[in-house]
Amino acid sequence: MANNKTAAIFHGYGDGPENFWYPYIKKELENKGYKVWLPQLPNTNDPQLEEQLKFVLENFEFAPETILIGHSAGVPLILALLEKIEVKIKQALLVAGFSVPLPNTPSQMLKEKYDWAKIKAKVEDIIFINSDNDPWGCDDKQARTMFENLGGTLIIRHGEGHMGSGKFNQPYKEFPFLAKLIKD
Repeated sequence: MANNKTAAIFHGYGDGPENFWYPYIKKELENKGYKVWLPQLPNTNDPQLEEQLKFVLENFEFAPETILIGHSAGVPLILALLEKIEVKIKQALLVAGFSVPLPNTPSQMLKEKYDWAKIKAKVEDIIFINSDNDPWGCDDKQARTMFENLGGTLIIRHGEGHMGSGKFNQPYKEFPFLAKLIKD
């Protein structure tokens, strides 16, 4: 039987696959037998959701054993992907995410409206991890909005900021808490 355990990790606005905890989580997933895709998303300094969505759909194959992990602007990308894909995936872990426009954030990073029922139907387990003091506004209120629409598990970390931000000096090179939440 072929190993269909695949995972994709999507970085945030202005970032890349070498930043923060992404390489650490990639290694943790690989240790659990996952084939991991950690791409440089297109146009990261001026992200266009439609462009990034097209890029992922053309370059990644989704399967029932797939896990998706997104940080910051990677979260609205995952929400849009879950609306589009045909297969129900195993897990989505959404870190410091948002689904409602933030101040000083380009609106083309978000869909105007999400089909929450369709998203919920395409993932077995969804976990939101946000902080109560996110300097970008990707805080517990944003998490609650997604959680109220999708259910799953809501985790609010106290004082953890954005869980990875160059501008706010949050190097966050490891993320063992997130690694423990990944399904085998």
